[in-house]
Amino acid sequence: MNSQPASPDADALAAPSGPSFQLSYGYGTDRGLRRELNEDSFIASDPVFAVADGMGGHEAGEIASGMCVRTLGSAPELATGTRSATAGELQACLLKADAAIRNATGGRAGTTLSGVVVVEQMGVPYWLVMNIGDSRTYLLSQGGFSQVSVDHSEVQELVDSGDITPEQASIHPRRHVVTRALGTGDETEADFWLLPIQEGDRVMVCSDGLNGELGDDHMFRVLSTVAHPQDAVDALIQAALRSGGRDNVTVIVVDAKNVLNDAGIATTAPRPEVESEVEEDTLPRAWVNGTEDHSTEDHGADDDDAGPETEAGADAKQ
Repeated sequence: MNSQPASPDADALAAPSGPSFQLSYGYGTDRGLRRELNEDSFIASDPVFAVADGMGGHEAGEIASGMCVRTLGSAPELATGTRSATAGELQACLLKADAAIRNATGGRAGTTLSGVVVVEQMGVPYWLVMNIGDSRTYLLSQGGFSQVSVDHSEVQELVDSGDITPEQASIHPRRHVVTRALGTGDETEADFWLLPIQEGDRVMVCSDGLNGELGDDHMFRVLSTVAHPQDAVDALIQAALRSGGRDNVTVIVVDAKNVLNDAGIATTAPRPEVESEVEEDTLPRAWVNGTEDHSTEDHGADDDDAGPETEAGADAKQ
């Protein structure tokens, strides 16, 4: 069962985040038009903003993703107002979530995870991006839009090797097969990126129910023209539903404002187009064709470790 947002008012989106800069954010999730359950969960509570896409069926995916975000939400290094987390501490936290999910589901379910943690080093703010699986984190910065995370999936491996093109990957029959996840399989190590926060940065974290329905150009157009982060979240979810809504869709948008430059001066930056498609649930490589191949992972677990900072996806945006 998915946990509820930590914030008492889901519309209270602006959150001051220290003397040097400010974060504002919006979030939402929808079951989609074809799924009986919403197996996505999320946490949107400064300093951590992340989306977990669970799988396993029969509510196991919902359990896995919920347990993952609750583990993040209960971690002392990710407590509200704390901005000192390291990649090593995050990986240890994810290993804890992995173990809890395995204990709860016997390795029969798992979850992806992607998102950012806001950290500061010597007073300089950074996005610490983390990713395992095929949920995604994007960055709109200084007018440029790019995917920061790299999918852990079979089709991404084929793209990297030059065997197929990104366009072919979007319709490939094994496009939902992930090669890393928490809760199942052998590969549970996340990737991390440390990016300086620039004035006007906008981060978007989403489950593949969004990028499976909307191309990069469509997402860029919404993110670069819709000013308020919650309005951008709502517009993206509705666009995914209009495009077919074949999977659960979860989106978080985080804006950084009043970021000081090296001279201690707040700078300003303008917020200023490419397309793809998907169906079905993301699947662990181990479960394709009903076989278990431990060279891949899947997602699922339990929600026993509930923390006060967590937020997870029920059908908040119907």
